[in-house]
Amino acid sequence: MASLSSHFYTLVFALIMSCLMSLLMSGVITVINTGVDFGFPTRWLRAWVVAWIVAFPLVSFIAPFAHRLTRKLVRSRR
Repeated sequence: MASLSSHFYTLVFALIMSCLMSLLMSGVITVINTGVDFGFPTRWLRAWVVAWIVAFPLVSFIAPFAHRLTRKLVRSRR
């Protein structure tokens, strides 16, 4: 498997995290709001696209802060 430079870590993390979280959350919210029927996959896909368009830039911006805060809150194993 090809790998990217560590320079891209935050961007790749943001891409994966925003994709998965927006997919799962939009699915849950769509089920809660509209139920599961024949049109569910289309509604979920539409909701996911909108959620991901918002989530990716937010996660890209927030991830470095979250990593720094996590390092301050969690002790290292030295």
